[in-house]
Amino acid sequence: MLYRKMPKNTDELSILGFGCMRLASKEDGSIDEERATKQLRYAIDQGVNYVDTAWPYHMGASEPFLGRALADGYREKVKIATKLPSFLIETREDMDKYLNAQLEKLNTDHIDYYLLHSLVGDLWDSIEKLGVADFLDKAKADGRIINAGFSFHGASEDFNRIVDAYNWDFCQIQYNYLDEMNQAGKAGLKYAASKNLGVIVMEPLRGGTLTKTVPQDVEEIWNEAPKKRSPAEWALRWVWNHPEVTVVLSGMNEEAHIEENLRVAGEAHPNSLTEEELQLVKRVENKYRELMKVECTGCQYCMPCPSGVNIPVCFDLYNNLYLEDDPETVRLMYAARLGGAVGAGRGGFASLCIQCGQCLDKCPQHIDIPNILDSVVSELEGSDLEQRIAMAKEMFNGDV
Repeated sequence: MLYRKMPKNTDELSILGFGCMRLASKEDGSIDEERATKQLRYAIDQGVNYVDTAWPYHMGASEPFLGRALADGYREKVKIATKLPSFLIETREDMDKYLNAQLEKLNTDHIDYYLLHSLVGDLWDSIEKLGVADFLDKAKADGRIINAGFSFHGASEDFNRIVDAYNWDFCQIQYNYLDEMNQAGKAGLKYAASKNLGVIVMEPLRGGTLTKTVPQDVEEIWNEAPKKRSPAEWALRWVWNHPEVTVVLSGMNEEAHIEENLRVAGEAHPNSLTEEELQLVKRVENKYRELMKVECTGCQYCMPCPSGVNIPVCFDLYNNLYLEDDPETVRLMYAARLGGAVGAGRGGFASLCIQCGQCLDKCPQHIDIPNILDSVVSELEGSDLEQRIAMAKEMFNGDV
């Protein structure tokens, strides 16, 4: 395991952090606690010492899970990061209420790295007026938190002013080869580093977009590389190639993925990719931009939808319609995943959307969700949907 130092406190953090937003889950969506605990502890035993969670992850179940999983001496081996749910804060008192509840959930007396969650410009302005700087100062002074930071999903023009607004220890940004110029982007990465902030990177694989369904056109580009690597390894190495990055979070929930990530995290030094390799990644980026229809990362911040739409699944399958060369199979999988043949129960079709717009304020990618759901309905539902649902149930369950 390679380690990089936090600039302000010189903590040596593993360059691979364990993200607890996409833990191993059961069919009903609940955390598979036994498997997830084994995975987390194995990663820690191999050198991972930074673990990231948040109040809303797994619909509120992630923090309590982590509190249990880090028993038996594992709490002392890691730095815990979690986040004040900034979007739920209405008063200065709320800040202490949520932090104290998180300490209890996590079964700890302090949070090593505490972030204000998912900031955009307006949200920062709101909680700043409520006294968040005083809250952070006092929580650091009384030892409930050790380092203060923020995660960012806003427009690039707001990032620098938030960096300059408080004496932060670190920040967390979305960064991958498709998001080099989005949100904080490369300019924000360099600005934060110039201010001596540690930088935690989230979504290095864009919620799996860069690895789950690799279009043939993209695969052909990867195959040109003299040194063969998986799409996940290319994506991770591209982020770790930046010396300004301290830790890269990975939502690891498959044993094989954990093994691969651990291996790469023992090799990925900054500035280690050649110019030819960087140009190859650039060509892959351009190809993805040609093919993708929606910029969803599957973060689920838009959920739950009050009308029952499973927005991330709808968008995942909508992208697959254009990333894969088999539209009929994608349409069948749409019927299967949302029609009850795969997973628990039926529900979540895009056609349930009533255009209420509640998701628009929640989406960190600023996607026009209702309008794109209209396109999902047009291209993935249709008059034969019930027939495809029946076919999927027969295929996956052996009966209708």
